[in-house]
Order: sequence, then C-alpha cells, then structure tokens
Amino acid sequence: MKEIKRPFFTVVMPAYGVEQYLEDAVESIRTQSFADWELVIVDDGSPDGTGRLADRLEKKDERIRVIHHPQNRGLSEARNTGIDVAKGRYIWFMDPDDRVDPDLLEKVYLSLKENPAQLVIFGHTEEYYDADGRLNYTHRILPEKKRFSTKGELRPYVIRLEQETIYGYAWNKMYSLDYIREKKLRFETVTLIEDIVFNIQYCMDIESMNILDITPYHYAKRMEGSLTTKFVPDYYELHERRIRMLYEQQQYWHTDTEETCAVLGSLYGRYILSALERNCDKRSGMKHKDRKAFCKSVFGSPLFRALIPKAQAQDSRALKIALRLMKSGNIASCLALGRAVHIIRSGMPMLYSKVKSER
Repeated sequence: MKEIKRPFFTVVMPAYGVEQYLEDAVESIRTQSFADWELVIVDDGSPDGTGRLADRLEKKDERIRVIHHPQNRGLSEARNTGIDVAKGRYIWFMDPDDRVDPDLLEKVYLSLKENPAQLVIFGHTEEYYDADGRLNYTHRILPEKKRFSTKGELRPYVIRLEQETIYGYAWNKMYSLDYIREKKLRFETVTLIEDIVFNIQYCMDIESMNILDITPYHYAKRMEGSLTTKFVPDYYELHERRIRMLYEQQQYWHTDTEETCAVLGSLYGRYILSALERNCDKRSGMKHKDRKAFCKSVFGSPLFRALIPKAQAQDSRALKIALRLMKSGNIASCLALGRAVHIIRSGMPMLYSKVKSER
C-alpha cells in the first residue's frame, strides 16, 4: 500500500468571531516561502460570518481544510480537533487574528534540518492597538538562538523561557505531531492557562529543542474599549496552579535550585500582586475584610513559603516593593499597594499595559 505523503507542517487555526481578521491571517500562511504545509481552520460555532469566510478561503487553496463545530466548544477543543485531523510532521497553533512574516515556515524548516528537534520556539512582536483599532506601540520578544539535543542541556534553560514570557504561549511553538499523539496529549479546557498547561506536559520528557532568534509572529493585543473590561474571578487560583506546575516540573527534573526558585518566586509574586489589584475591582465582590483574609490565606500556603522567601525581582521597582512587603508579612501595606496599582490600571490602561509589557 502506497504511503500517503505528509505535509511538513500542519497549521491549526481555531476561529471564533474573527470575520474581520481571518483573511489576513490566512493570507500570511498562503504567502509563505515554504510551501509544504496544510492549514486546518476550525470554525468553532462562530456567530458571525467567520465560518462562511473560511469556506470561501478553502476554495482558494487546496492546502486549506475547514472543519465546523456546530456549537462553540472553546479554544482548547478547537485545537484538539486540529490535532485529531492533522497530517503534518509538525503542528503549529496560530491565532486567527494575528499574522506572520512570509519566511517563518522556511526558517523553522531549515532549523529542523540542522537539528531535528521535538520542539521549535521563536520570538514575536506584541502589537498594541487602541480602542479605535490604531496601532499604539510595539514590543519585541526576541529569544537567544539555541539548539538542544539532550535533556540535560535543555532542562536548566526552560525556566529562562518562562522568565522571558516565551514558555507560556502555544502560537510561538511548533510541536512534533507524532510526539503529541504518542503521549496522548490534549489541550485542557481551562481559562487563561491552557497554553502553559499543555507546554509543561509536552516538555516534561522531551530531549531536543530549537530556539530561533527571530520575531516573525505579530501578536495583536487589542484594547477594544478598556483593559479592565475582562475580569476573571479565579485569576489567582489559575496562576497559582501555573506556578505550582512549573515548580513541580523543576522538582521532577531536579533543577529546583536556589536560582530557579528565585525566578519562580519572582513570577509568583507578580501574580499575587496582580491578584491584589484585581481584588479591588468591584466585580470581585470583595470587601476589605475579604481582601485581608485572601492575603492571610496566600501568605500561609506551602507554595508561598517555598518560593517567596527566595524571590528576587530584577528590573521592576513595583515588584521589588511588593516582594519586600510579602516577605515581611505586612498585609496592610500589601493591600495598599494593590489598591494603588488598581487606580493606575483603571485610570490609565494603555500606560499600565506598556509598563507591564516592558517590565
């Protein structure tokens, strides 16, 4: 029986309510200098014309396939549908409202020719758009070029990826499809942290990884009214899980050194500070006594006691202050700092996002 030729890349593009952006995203794939790819658009029960547009785009290029979910099932399930039908050697999950440079696939392919890795990571450019859709400013995340061929080489480096805000995304990585299927990996349906949960599970036992010093992915961050419009009630619980999973991974690898714990403690402190700010939002329904009880609970947790005493902030003045207050157990001052950050975020959201992106 003749073996069916596999495309080198499968691009999975979950699409929901992105009618105004989808065609540009798809066109940035169709114009790639490397042509051996397939694109799977998963219309996740979109209420607008996204599904109809996807069908029209499918007719323009035989390498495009469209799958329709009759009802909205969420980002993770749309990606899982892509995993199930993908044919490529490597799989990439691109967002439908972003775009990429035309030589991305070629550069990834060439790196894999040099080192056939299980994971390829590249940088990106954050593009911040105001409420009127105008580009306000950009911020590049440029990693250092690396090639890893053993577990011993790559494992100590992973914490640096998290520190540089590179580890937690799915769209800046290309994964071995065979490895995903061998490990029976799936995206979990969980708010905010579905990407990092998947990446931690994927990277647990990989042996090879390429990091490219390029920023071909243009990640659109649209304010659409205000940064404060989205509120996640379980923000802290989700990010506490993120830090706990990262810590457990480091323990599994036996790389939980003082230096690693200092980095994780700093990241954890940042999430605690963000939670303190969010607790001041009216939508939290929290009163002063509730915010005080939250602090006591967090400060008494095993994860806090393991990481915060070792935490070291580098460039962020606000985080340095926050960590000093957390280490001292000064609840009143921590609550006051959370309130101050909330006032800045509510009154000047674009400034807040700019300072945060360049932390």
